[in-house]
Amino acid sequence: MEHPLKVFRYCPACGSERFGVNDRYSKRCGRCGFVYYANPKAATVAVIVNGMGEILVCRRADDPAKGTLDLPGGFTDIGETAEEGVRREVREETGLTVTETEFLFSLPNVYLFSGMEVHTMDLFFLCRVDDGVPPSAHDDAAEAMFVPLSELDVPAFGLRSVREGVARIVAGGLGKLLSGYRGNMSSAPPSAEAISENEL
Repeated sequence: MEHPLKVFRYCPACGSERFGVNDRYSKRCGRCGFVYYANPKAATVAVIVNGMGEILVCRRADDPAKGTLDLPGGFTDIGETAEEGVRREVREETGLTVTETEFLFSLPNVYLFSGMEVHTMDLFFLCRVDDGVPPSAHDDAAEAMFVPLSELDVPAFGLRSVREGVARIVAGGLGKLLSGYRGNMSSAPPSAEAISENEL
């Protein structure tokens, strides 16, 4: 793996060119001693299931992976919780209001942005929305629609972590869990930690 800070040539603190590799995840300035670590950026993914057992799927409007399928979500903002972030992203991309959330699992990913590989930690949440309000595509989503869980085309999801998450949902214990969930958060499912690896 190439160093995650390879595009950073100058020290962010003093501007020196003596900004070299410190270890596999950081660089250190030889002039002022400033050390910068490349930590993963937190991102959220919304798993929204309606009363018919269908999952909300979007089509990406922009690169990376423009035109491929996706689940609603995105980067968290400074000062907000992951739950607040997933609610905001769902509202921005689909017009829907998330009323309740339940953490499912997390997956690492690499997101190409402005020519730089941004390492992320994608947090998947089961989200409840009002079944009576149809989704509408906005912001990063070119299209938003509910699809039966059994009809999800896993390879059509362009982002690696989302594709892996959808495969886990469809093929494993979470698929069974969501199929029986029917959008009723009052009987919210257990988190991924409560499900054995054999079920996943």
